Order: sequence, then structure tokens, then C-alpha cells
Amino acid sequence: MKTNYHTHTKRCHHARGSDEEYVISAIKGGYDVLGFSDHSPWNYNSDFVGRIRMKLSEFDEYYQSIQSLKEKYANQIEIKIGLECEYFPDYIDWLEAFKTGKHLDYIILGNHFRGSDEYGVYYGTGCNNDEAFISYIDSCIEGLKTGLYAYLAHPDLFMRGRSHFDALAKEQSYRLCKACKDLNIVLEYNLEGLKTARKKGVESYPHPEFWKIASEVGNCAIIGVDAHDPKSLENDIFYREAQLELSRLNIKIIDTIEECIKMCEKSEKC
Repeated sequence: MKTNYHTHTKRCHHARGSDEEYVISAIKGGYDVLGFSDHSPWNYNSDFVGRIRMKLSEFDEYYQSIQSLKEKYANQIEIKIGLECEYFPDYIDWLEAFKTGKHLDYIILGNHFRGSDEYGVYYGTGCNNDEAFISYIDSCIEGLKTGLYAYLAHPDLFMRGRSHFDALAKEQSYRLCKACKDLNIVLEYNLEGLKTARKKGVESYPHPEFWKIASEVGNCAIIGVDAHDPKSLENDIFYREAQLELSRLNIKIIDTIEECIKMCEKSEKC
């Protein structure tokens, strides 16, 4: 199966295109399943307004729009409704209740901010600081232990900030990969990161050294387009490249979100 469960919408303020355009592009791109997982809204304890996510007041319209497309295109593609969420300890009880109450098919962990984007550092660039980097790994592991998340999106996001894959990067990558192996958590091979790194001519994420470690540890992977533009779902080049690279590394590719969830549920630690 050709699937993607990491799709954004223009509600996050850094993606383009209508919801329906993503569906049409996914059909053109030969996808069997398309999962929407736009950046989660949060019920903040302050008057903070996130700049890279939908507002809480926009969620119901988001859900209704995707549900309508799910019904309209039922004979052409399977559509799932989810969210990409951080691990914010102060709000985790709210997130669990929200996930259940809104009948989401899944949520994925995209660990972008330390504690909350109200006040926390952005891990993508902040991990050039060793203490923040270790905090990123700690937070990923702690969040995954809740059992709420179907998989870990762009696990090597930290390489967006670190200048090179040094000894600490190696040590912490082993720690994260081993924790995910113990928890039966699938790691995402992120195509948006691959596309951006290739365009800029740099090694960022997915980072080759990280994925060598994932191979050694025995992690499983899911391919995530991380689509911020409908056309990303029509370009097959990076998807095929990811398949070939993961195959070369002998990393098992997981096709469906249901299998990700089932694997996590088997872990006694989740």
C-alpha cells in the first residue's frame, strides 16, 4: 500500500492549498490512504495564540471538512482524520480527553517545542544547545510512554539545529531508538525534511547516521510526506527514494496507522 498520514492544511499558517486539493493530489499520486494531521490546537492557560497551528475554534470546521471529503471520495481513496501534536506535560490530560471526545482516528508526536510554544524553545533550531537537545530526547520518550501517539514524526528533527552528527548526537540517537524499540513505536522517515535538505544541499533530517542507528537497533519506519503543499503528494521521487533507502538499511516499512497503533498497544510500557 502507498499511504501518508502526515498532511497539513492552510489552517496552520505555513501550508497552502485547499483540503480537497490535497485529496485530489493524493489520488493522482497513487495513494491508497491519506491521513490529515494538521498541527494541533491547544487549550492554553494563557491568551497565547500559536503562529504555526490552527486555533481551537477552527478545529470543528477542520474535522467537518475532512469528514465531508472522506465521504465524497470514499470510492477513490481512504481518508483518516488526525492531528500532529507535541508533548506538553501541563496539557496532556486535556489532549487525551480531546482526542477521545473528538473521535480522532490517530495523533502523531511531532515534538517541536519545549514544554509549550507559549514559552518554550523551538527544538528544530534550539538543539544546537546540548542541554536543549537532551531535553528533546527526554521529552520524546516521556511523551511516547503515554501511549497516546501512533508514531514519532521526524525523530531526527534535532539535526536541523546541530551542525554535525557528533558523539552526543550518536549517544542520544541510540537512546531514542532503543526507547522506541522497547515501546514498539514506529519512527517516521520524513520526506519534507529530505526535500528541504536536498534543496539546500545540507545534511539535516532524515540524517543518514541516525537511520544507520535505527537499523542497528531494529526500529520500524513509516514514510511521512509531511505535506504542506498538495503537489508534494504528486511527486513520487522522494517517496521512492525513501523506500529504497529503508530497504537498503533492512528497516521494515509499516504501511498503515492501524499497524502502528497495534504495535504500541502490545507494549506493556505504553
